[in-house]
Amino acid sequence: MTKIFKWLRQSIISENKYIKYIFYALGEIVLVVIGILIALSINNWNEDKKDSIKEVQILNQLKDEYNSNLLQLEQKVLLRESIIRASREIIGFVDNPLKINSDSLISRIAVLINDPTFDPINNDLINSGNLRLIKNERLKQLLANWPSDIVALQEIEKIWQTSTQEVVVPFCTRLGISRDVVYYFSTNASASTWRLDKMKNNKSYLEKSKALVTTRKIIENKELEGIVSVAILYNESANLQSHTLHKRIVHILDVLTKEIHNKVKS
Repeated sequence: MTKIFKWLRQSIISENKYIKYIFYALGEIVLVVIGILIALSINNWNEDKKDSIKEVQILNQLKDEYNSNLLQLEQKVLLRESIIRASREIIGFVDNPLKINSDSLISRIAVLINDPTFDPINNDLINSGNLRLIKNERLKQLLANWPSDIVALQEIEKIWQTSTQEVVVPFCTRLGISRDVVYYFSTNASASTWRLDKMKNNKSYLEKSKALVTTRKIIENKELEGIVSVAILYNESANLQSHTLHKRIVHILDVLTKEIHNKVKS
């Protein structure tokens, strides 16, 4: 093909047909430009295809992550509900001290040292630059807003976490019930949320203390009433935030599912 073009060029020049040569040169340029445009189009198509495949992979990964976040959030809600329930029962014991025994009271205090902190999987889409691969603008906005959505919940959780470490645990130590509290905590079903192996049975290797602390000594300590009141306040507030967050996650999962379906279908 190159030899033919060269021959035609030389033939036209030798015949002094300059106008024809100009048209011929323009035709050559047009053909080259068309070739370049075709090559660029093919390259862009290939890149778009790669981006589309990667987008579907990211969407599926996000779906798995938000399903895990949803499951964890639901578990934390249940754990907080157990703290709220135990706190209300302790208040009932304070108001009616004749209806309780030491084991019942301490087993409920043990529930208070649970730490129902929501620790979601955070994708790195924004920092990695992969957010641009997601074409659905509504989904992109939801994902970009996710970090700020969980801030309110985490702030409340942090307050309760600090209260547990700095108030509840020292309170148990001062009263001399820490050993029994740890015993009941480790045998309680809620303690399984701390374990990597959820199926492992709740067996404590620590026995209850032989030194008896009377329920009267515990109940008459006004600090206990304040602790459980705060426990109810912060854990109920955290659950209110969790219910809002639950709706956000469900919405994100719904958009993700539809987007994946449309991508696979197309």
